[in-house]
Amino acid sequence: MHILLVEDNEGDIILTKEAFEECKVKIQISIAKNGQEALDFLFKRGQFSMSKKPDLILLDINIPIFNGHEVLKQIKSDSILKKIPVIMLTTSSSQKDIDEAYENYCNSYIKKPLEISEFLTTILKIEEFWLQLTTLSN
Repeated sequence: MHILLVEDNEGDIILTKEAFEECKVKIQISIAKNGQEALDFLFKRGQFSMSKKPDLILLDINIPIFNGHEVLKQIKSDSILKKIPVIMLTTSSSQKDIDEAYENYCNSYIKKPLEISEFLTTILKIEEFWLQLTTLSN
C-alpha cells in the first residue's frame, strides 16, 4: 500500500509515520509538504516524474502554496486521480471547511486529535478501515 501524506508540520509527519509502522499492512509513505509538491507528485511533474500513484491520500487543509481544498479540487477533477480516496486530516473543525471538503468529494474528514495517543489511535483506525476493510481501486 502506498500513501501520500500531504502535511507541512514536521511533528505530524513523524507521528503519522510512527503510527503506520505499527500497522498490519506494509505501507510506503510519500511526503508532500505543500500543495504544489502534492500536485507535482500526483501529476508526475519535475522531480516527481517517476512517482508511484498512491492508494490513499491524507491531505491537510492548512498547507502552503495551494491549500488542501485547492489540491482536493484538482485531484477530484482528474479522471484517473479521482478514484484515489482522499482523507482530509486536519486541525480545522470549521463547518465551512468540512462542507467545502465534502462538496469537493473528499472521502472522509477527520479532525486531528491534539493528544499524541489519540492521534496514534486515529491513524490506526484509518489503516484498519481504509487499508484492511475497504477494497481500493488500482
